[in-house]
Amino acid sequence: MPEAAIPPRVRTARPGDLDALLMLEQASFTGDRMSRRQYRHHLHNPRAVMLLAQDGKRIVGSALLLFRRGTQAARLYSIAVDPQARGRGVGRALLAACEQRAAGRGCTRLRLEVHADNRAAQTLYQRAGYHRRGQRVGYYEDGGDAWLMEKTLAAPPY
Repeated sequence: MPEAAIPPRVRTARPGDLDALLMLEQASFTGDRMSRRQYRHHLHNPRAVMLLAQDGKRIVGSALLLFRRGTQAARLYSIAVDPQARGRGVGRALLAACEQRAAGRGCTRLRLEVHADNRAAQTLYQRAGYHRRGQRVGYYEDGGDAWLMEKTLAAPPY
C-alpha cells in the first residue's frame, strides 16, 4: 500500500504531548493560535477531547472537540494538519474520530466554524456531510468571516 494510502493512527492527546501540539499549531496557522495555557487547560478539561493523528511517532495533526452541558451538539473547535502531511487523509481521519467521540457521548450534532477563505477545509467538511447554516462576520483575527457548519450524527451502534 502506498504511504499516502495508510491512514494515520488517531489517539487521545496526553499532557506530555503539549510541546508537540504547540509546534503543530505554529506550523499550521498564521493567526488565531491557541496558547500553551489554552492547550494545558483543554488537556485537563473533562468537557474537551484533544485528539492527535500520528504517522509513526510523528504527530501530523490534532483536533479539539468541546462539549457543553445541556446540549446534544458538540463543537469542533480546531483541526490542525502539519503542512507536510496535507492531502494524505489526516484531516478526514481526525474528523471521523471527532464524530465518533461526539456520538459516543450522546451528541446528535457536530458544529464548527471554518474560515470563509479556507476552501480546502470547506471541501473536507462538505464531503463529510456538513451543511452551511450561517456566517459570523469578522470572526477571525485577520477580520475574515466564518462559515457555521453542522452535521447530524448517526447514533452509535450499540
